[in-house]
Amino acid sequence: MSSIIKVIIPAYNEEKSIGKVIDDIPPIVDEIIVVNNNSTDATERVAKTAGATVVNELKRGYGHACLKAMSYISLQQTKPDIIVFLDGDYSDYPEQLTQLIAPIIEKDIDLVIGARVKTLRENGAMTYPQKFGNWLATALMKLFFGARFTDLGPFRAIKYSKLLALEMQDKTYGWTVEMQLKALKKNYTYTEVPMKYRNRIGVSKVSGTLKGAIFAGVKILTWIFKYSIKK
Repeated sequence: MSSIIKVIIPAYNEEKSIGKVIDDIPPIVDEIIVVNNNSTDATERVAKTAGATVVNELKRGYGHACLKAMSYISLQQTKPDIIVFLDGDYSDYPEQLTQLIAPIIEKDIDLVIGARVKTLRENGAMTYPQKFGNWLATALMKLFFGARFTDLGPFRAIKYSKLLALEMQDKTYGWTVEMQLKALKKNYTYTEVPMKYRNRIGVSKVSGTLKGAIFAGVKILTWIFKYSIKK
């Protein structure tokens, strides 16, 4: 029996890349859900033309967009088995989705992170704030929780039932680290799969600005220390 797979793509002003992302997603996916996060360009039109379901979330923020997609899925009669999160900027390689979900299907793993390893990463694809933030966050998770994570990569897959049990809350940049911390707390099985990573199309809304990088860093550290205190 095959798994029902749905992909969630938060998107803000990604008209130049979103069509490419959708086109490269393997046909094993049952539904591609693009959350148009109050874009001012043609993101919605391009995504619909490419064949995605588009839902709109006016409140900007990565977490807001992800929660909107989950709300949409909750109203469907047939629920998915696996949820895949993917950025809309074409920095990841959507065709690697089959490799990403393999540990869930073949080994019953709960959560899989697509790790943006240096050997598979295009030069300049990750900014210094991104690389430092990843190193610091994963080092702290190892220190406080004995975690084996090496990345906070947004390209990830998780069992739908396990995702619901996490009761996700973060509305902005802390979404990825919240998921990983809560998975650790609940003793979920997890693994990482090495992923290729390239320079995104357009300018990053987070790491592309000093304000975004600082805010993201603060959110990530806040979640980590919050859970270290709860231990």
